[in-house]
Amino acid sequence: MNGTGGAAGAGGAEGAGGAEGAARAAEAEAGSVTRAEAAEAAGAAGAAGGACPAAIRRALAGHTTMTLAYADEDGPQACAVLYAASPPGADGGVDGAADGAADGGTNGGADGGADAGPALYFVSATTTRHGRALAQPGARVAFTMQKDGQEWSGLTGLQGRGGCRPLIGAEWEAGWRIYTERFPFVVASEQLRAALERTALWELRPDWLRLIDNGQGFGHKEEWKRTPAPGAR
Repeated sequence: MNGTGGAAGAGGAEGAGGAEGAARAAEAEAGSVTRAEAAEAAGAAGAAGGACPAAIRRALAGHTTMTLAYADEDGPQACAVLYAASPPGADGGVDGAADGAADGGTNGGADGGADAGPALYFVSATTTRHGRALAQPGARVAFTMQKDGQEWSGLTGLQGRGGCRPLIGAEWEAGWRIYTERFPFVVASEQLRAALERTALWELRPDWLRLIDNGQGFGHKEEWKRTPAPGAR
């Protein structure tokens, strides 16, 4: 599942993409383009920003393991980690949840805005090679999720890019709740719980996601790009 290009820009491109997607859908009804082509145009329109599509959220929630790709002074490397995706109501990430807890819950998740998109949480020691790389300020990663043993005609999976950071304090507590709700066996074992609580908990905030689903038509894809907050660079 190799990436074949970036997401469309925000703003005016979103309106143009939406118009193109609608036009393609109409052409599909008329039979002048295939439904796969119409779906691809609609997916590209969604890449311009706005709420993360439900199909992408379902795919994120449907997997438990992602492969992280990163680079350090020794070059590129990859590793696999178990992850938990934030629920749709927590789009602000744990920073919004922590702020909400501090002020009585009135602003939980609000800071990220409706288009902040999902966040992914995983546990990994900072003493590992990838832990040392991800602990660097502004660390960036690429990642994929997919099941093994798929047939090409029904191949489905996710690609993404984003930034990573370790969590502490109230943010750690909020992220830990999401992680242990996804993996309840962690807290069922006192030994495992204690070991993982001593290990760093990370937040990966995707800013670009692509869902591949050949079951919807060969090469079908749906994309999402996080809209930057006002004033962000």
